[in-house]
Formats: sequence, C-alpha cells, structure tokens
Amino acid sequence: MSKSPRYHLEKKAKQGFRGYPVATVIFYGPTADHASKVAVAAFRSASKEPAALERYFTQDTDARFDPEITDKILAFLECHGIRTVAMTDTIFGCPHEEGIDYPDGSSCPKCPYWAGRDRGTRERIH
Repeated sequence: MSKSPRYHLEKKAKQGFRGYPVATVIFYGPTADHASKVAVAAFRSASKEPAALERYFTQDTDARFDPEITDKILAFLECHGIRTVAMTDTIFGCPHEEGIDYPDGSSCPKCPYWAGRDRGTRERIH
C-alpha cells in the first residue's frame, strides 16, 4: 500500500532545516476546526518577500487533509526545488485577507470566531 500525500508532506516538514529554498505551508479557516485555505510560499533566501506564493481553497473538505490540495502542495515544492518545509499543524487564523477582503485594523465580518483572538494561541486578547 502506498503512503498518502499527507504523509509525504508531513515527512518533509519534520526533517528540519535543510537549507534554502524554504517553503512555508500555513492553513487558514473560519474556525480553529476547519481549514478552508492553505498558503504556500517559497523563499530562495532569508529575504522577506517570497519568490513564489500559491493559495489553495476548499469548501467541502478540510484543506489539511484534502489529498488533491496536498498533491498540489507537493508539486509546488518540487517545482521550486524546496529543501526545507515549515508547516503549521493548526489553523492560523481567518482565510480572508485584511485590507483586501475587509478593512485594515478591523475583524473579518465573515469569521467571528477569530475576532479578538491571538492567531497562534487562539486565546482571547481582549
């Protein structure tokens, strides 16, 4: 039996720093329980701007466990010659983008779960 795409992605993420290029894989969702978006960025050096950025979306499945999305992530990593993968296991906030989908400095009106919460700890900040 062959291993799942998720297994291969997790294995790459667990290898630690192996040099550049580095990819970040970050999951976003309307709550802490369902990822509807994943953003994958490739960095060729320690610069602040990624050399490439892709976003993948799903409504029906959790992006963390969707085999089609995972296959796309693995193809992105291969295409950019990624040597190191940094990936979150948890959901890191709302899938909507501040300043694009809603005004800067405000909470997303579509994702009330994240209003007033720290993205990393999910604890209330006020």
